[in-house]
Amino acid sequence: MPVAPIVEIDPLHPQPRVVERAVSVLSSGGLLAFPTDTYYGLGCDLFDKRAIERIYQLKQLPRSHELSFICQDLAEISRYAIVDNAAYRVLRRKVPGPYTFILPATRLVPDLVLRRQKTVGIRIPDSPIALEIVRRLGHPLISTSAATPDGEVLIDAHDIKERLGHGLELVLDGGYKPNEPSSVIDLSGAEPQVLRVGKGDVSDLLA
Repeated sequence: MPVAPIVEIDPLHPQPRVVERAVSVLSSGGLLAFPTDTYYGLGCDLFDKRAIERIYQLKQLPRSHELSFICQDLAEISRYAIVDNAAYRVLRRKVPGPYTFILPATRLVPDLVLRRQKTVGIRIPDSPIALEIVRRLGHPLISTSAATPDGEVLIDAHDIKERLGHGLELVLDGGYKPNEPSSVIDLSGAEPQVLRVGKGDVSDLLA
């Protein structure tokens, strides 16, 4: 089984030809490993059902495991999630950044990534690479941590290639990424709820 090639990418100024190669992989149903502002993600096109199934298989995840996706900006979030005024105020303060927001989904979101209460997990990472890929793709990108089936998070592109490369089409190497998960904030209720304290500062929401 062929193993995905590694391509180096500049974390601050991603080279257009490398971004185009990544988008071409996603558009043809492929899986990609890419750096974010937290750790490396495994990604595929939000609207490619077969590619999403491949992510579940590669990480050996139960279908109950919830996948998040990356949007390029607040306008795109509002297409895929219902954002009230209170949620909008939090989003404006926190994005782009190392956060995952739980929001009520709109009808545009495929069933495969809906959470239990018809909510979705959405990120706008502070990562030029991830945002440029989403911008060029033209719609959101599924993103889940680059972790092995036993849960070991891989923080180096070469380890990702070695351990998961058999199930990927491309690995983007943006250097080491410390294993720091995003903070998870639930904005689907009356008050913001912090579900996980990660890299993103949530002290203002815990007060």
